[in-house]
Amino acid sequence: MTVVKRFIAGAVCPRCAAMDRIVMYSENGKQFRECVSCGYRDEMLLQSSPRELDTRVNRSEEERRDEVRPVKLIDPKAV
Repeated sequence: MTVVKRFIAGAVCPRCAAMDRIVMYSENGKQFRECVSCGYRDEMLLQSSPRELDTRVNRSEEERRDEVRPVKLIDPKAV
């Protein structure tokens, strides 16, 4: 069985401080990160599963409608 390793963009190695050298992979149901430069390796322990970020795509129409606020236009000559 081959282990698929994926680079984590922007990640910095805690040991050698190299950027973009950290890979993440799963092994026996656990997630690990490893630096390809210095060989640093540790298990990634997540307290909770990450939640999806709120965007205009994954919100309901009602939630988007509630967020709409009127814009007040000001006459620049009156100021």
